Amino acid sequence: MDARGATPAAHAGAPAGPSDGLAVAGWGLLLLLACALYALGLDDHYIPSNGDELVYAHIARATADSGHWLPLASQLEHMRNTKPPLLFWQALLAGDWGRHWSLAALRAPSVAYTLLTALLVAGVAQRLGGARVVGLRAAVIFLAFFSTYRFGRPYLTSAPETFWLALPLLHLLWLRGSGQGQDPGWRAHTLYGVALGLGLAYKSFALVLPAAAALGGARWVGGPWSGWPRLRTLVLQTGWSALIALGLFGLWFVLDPDPRAVWQEFVVGENAGKLADPRGYWHEALRGGGSGMPAQLLAPAQNAGLLAMPVLAALGAGLQWWWRSPGGQRQSTLSPAWRMLLVWLLVWVLVFLIPSQRSARYVIPAMPALALLLALSWHRLPRWGFALTLPLCALVLLVLGRIAIVSHGLGLAPWAGTAAALAAVLAGTALLLAALLRPGWRPACAVAASLAVYAALALTTAPLAGPAGRYPPAALATLPPGGRVAVPNGFNGQFERFRFLLPGQQLLPYDQDGRAATPPGATELQALLASHDAVVWLAQRPDERQPPCLPACTVLGSRWEIKGRQQPGEIRADNLWQPQQWLFRQEWLLQAPR
Repeated sequence: MDARGATPAAHAGAPAGPSDGLAVAGWGLLLLLACALYALGLDDHYIPSNGDELVYAHIARATADSGHWLPLASQLEHMRNTKPPLLFWQALLAGDWGRHWSLAALRAPSVAYTLLTALLVAGVAQRLGGARVVGLRAAVIFLAFFSTYRFGRPYLTSAPETFWLALPLLHLLWLRGSGQGQDPGWRAHTLYGVALGLGLAYKSFALVLPAAAALGGARWVGGPWSGWPRLRTLVLQTGWSALIALGLFGLWFVLDPDPRAVWQEFVVGENAGKLADPRGYWHEALRGGGSGMPAQLLAPAQNAGLLAMPVLAALGAGLQWWWRSPGGQRQSTLSPAWRMLLVWLLVWVLVFLIPSQRSARYVIPAMPALALLLALSWHRLPRWGFALTLPLCALVLLVLGRIAIVSHGLGLAPWAGTAAALAAVLAGTALLLAALLRPGWRPACAVAASLAVYAALALTTAPLAGPAGRYPPAALATLPPGGRVAVPNGFNGQFERFRFLLPGQQLLPYDQDGRAATPPGATELQALLASHDAVVWLAQRPDERQPPCLPACTVLGSRWEIKGRQQPGEIRADNLWQPQQWLFRQEWLLQAPR
């Protein structure tokens, strides 16, 4: 929205001028770098993600071991039918039914879906904005959102669901961009239903509500009022798309040999359970914190990450314009495409105020709409939002640079890896300086600096995908084939990471917090050593440099790990500059003396 009181029409790109070719080249280069960044570090255990990734990897691997498409398999109690089968079938094909099982193979389809979504966003933005630079800018903004980077690369549902659920809306916007304003017919809505059904088959049948509401709402506001017959046709066509989508999802019950388990575990446990709260619905909904309604209203800004301030600035300017403008002026100045984008975004935000379990990531399928809104109103966005992005990027780059230096000092990273990470930090710093010296470049530099932060983060953790983060081959050769190895498990499915570190071994998870059963008079570690061929033991403190069982055990090998979940008070102002005290810790592969 325009901070000066106006809102853009359909073609919101800047007028073409002598610098337009330079802008196209600059944004095109940024897009290429962003695509390369998304392919960087796919085999790294420490890319931004969440704990559910390894739960899904476990179910996919167990299903591959079963040799059957259905039913889904799992060794985790109550963790089998957590998602529809399409997500796991994708992994079966990508991993060749376990014959080429790697994190990179599992994650590659997510990256492909994310880049395809960015490509479609670019095409629609170019058509609506009337300039190639608008399309390139929209794609880069979408890839610069932290939610896209965090959830659009790991083996999760966010990337495929975003692609399929956004496809019908992007097609509607493409039609509006043609200037003819034609409505899609029954054939198009049949295809919309197929696309929505594929999105549901990755995530949940419950998404038919926001997906269909956004589709119908976008069609409604995207065309002129032409009486009740058009409304009736719109409702029937949207309902037809929703029925097809639900029908495709329902094939799970037809194909699965155990539909009763699908109903109990997925429909009742995974979905209906999110509508109940033992502490009281309104108590949780109205309180502060990340699970309350106030935080959920800001979900688009949360998902934007480092670009949250420009999003909030645009939101504030838009609300100011809406408040000051008479109703007739709002209707006349908002183009159909803008109304469609706003409905798309608002429907997803408002629908996910309803469940008792709320999270900003539930609104990720609407983030293409936010990227389009920002790109189309680029030259009218309040500049103070981008100005506030710069110190945030500077702070993160400073910390990442320090982490890279410390990791080299600990012997984790070679000079080449450290130099690459510091080069990304310096590139981001140069962009920040350019933004200060050339205020006109500030918005573009803020987006580019966000990508530089992601590059520095990936290059800082990259050494742990090499020898520093893996057990030596000699240590692995010491283990008997199919040996019983006790591995720590601090969260559902986290032990699955050792499938990639200790291939061919029988993994037996234990509670790393010390709640495993222990015979009287023996420590937990001694009990594990006595009953297993080997034990993986994680240091309890970052400064712990040897396992507590020495000299009564043999160290086969060690590796470094990044501690992802810090305890309260572990990171303080006085040790922020010493990441070796709270970030890195060692892990050992141990055996009882033979």
